[in-house]
Amino acid sequence: MAAADKRGGALTPRAIVEELDRYIVGQRAAKRAVAVALRNRWRRQQVPEPMREEISPKNIMLIGPTGVGKTEIARRLAKLAHAPFIKVEASKFTEVGYVGRDVDSMVRDLAETAVSMLREEERERTMPRARENAEERLLDVLLPPAHAPRTPSGAIPLPGAGAGTEPPLAEPSTRESLRRLLREGKLDDRMVEIDTTESGKAFADVFSGTGMEEMVLNLQNMMPQNRRTKHHRVSVPEALEALTEEELGKLIDMERVTKEAIRRAEQDGIIFIDELDKVAGRESGGHGPDVSREGVQRDLLPIVEGSTVSTKYGPLKTDHVLFIAAGAFHVAKPKDLIPELQGRFPIRVELESLTDADFVRILTEPENALVKQYTALLATEKVHLDIQADAVAELARIAADVNARMENIGARRLHTVMEKLLDELSFEAPELGEQTVPITAAYVRERLQGLLEDEDLSQYVL
Repeated sequence: MAAADKRGGALTPRAIVEELDRYIVGQRAAKRAVAVALRNRWRRQQVPEPMREEISPKNIMLIGPTGVGKTEIARRLAKLAHAPFIKVEASKFTEVGYVGRDVDSMVRDLAETAVSMLREEERERTMPRARENAEERLLDVLLPPAHAPRTPSGAIPLPGAGAGTEPPLAEPSTRESLRRLLREGKLDDRMVEIDTTESGKAFADVFSGTGMEEMVLNLQNMMPQNRRTKHHRVSVPEALEALTEEELGKLIDMERVTKEAIRRAEQDGIIFIDELDKVAGRESGGHGPDVSREGVQRDLLPIVEGSTVSTKYGPLKTDHVLFIAAGAFHVAKPKDLIPELQGRFPIRVELESLTDADFVRILTEPENALVKQYTALLATEKVHLDIQADAVAELARIAADVNARMENIGARRLHTVMEKLLDELSFEAPELGEQTVPITAAYVRERLQGLLEDEDLSQYVL
């Protein structure tokens, strides 16, 4: 995939929807909305500079019951765009003075994700060179160069060198022969002694995730970075791995990575705020839990509309971060949010409840479809599932029936139904030996229908 394609910029909204269709069934309106939002980011980058800063992202609110694909749409979109992405639940935030995480933590988490992404990209880019450098260092241990005064422990005597005698000077041809043996894995059982440099835990890392990051930002630069040399006696593969990691640390310019990660988070970051309906509510009378709910909304407001948050990697501006909010909004409605926050989510999409036909498609069509997953899992035990079309239809019917009679949890019901269907088979699979097991509609009814007849019991098992 080309660089532009990898970032999602070269993809048209139609192509983005087609890509999302590979993993998510239905919900075309939601897919179109996020596709346009992603394409608008690319369009904004083409606009002349003075206007570019004025164009803000069109944040989206996805409204629909649980299990219909809200989170998956946002997650797949971020993966498609190769954008830093985090998912947070609004209900875990509380306003200042109440117990809970502060809303700034979502931005710090986004920075952490962006740095991890950029570090991994740099690892992939520099891995070949780091591997070469580590290989040379390991060869120096196995076969010291000509100027080495003595043979370290773990060095391989050359042919013709008697016990207790110094090996002859390393010839290039000998070194290449040893390199070939190393790459072929013929030295894997040999033990060598190596020295590696390790970094102590950064002061800010100790407090990461505690909500105290901002307090220790200034202290981070004051604390000296502890680096110590450690002596290891390990096998050749372990030595090569340890030396490669150390060489990667030398080759990766973390200052440049951090700077680019902050820029990527600011320009391409996506924050998915789930359960926004749980903090909706404005008529509190000045006391009770609704005070905290409205407080969360007011704390969220500056983050969503654009502010600068201090992270341990530097300040991060949220002006162009794309926010996707989601919620069932069964009891509370979007209009119950404070007006200022409502205005920050101009695009609203209502997702459709899933039908029997949708369940059939979810079970079979996506690249990671549940039927394919369970078939692959049991195939590792040489038990081959032959799940027939009528069985899939029956599974979909039962899942929809359970959702209608009890709590509607959408496509997540398919996981519980599939687990209950294959529970006995999964338990006995290691002792069954290689065989093919046909899964028919009758098999599905036999395993599941009895539970469904007793509604009081089925609420506990499904």
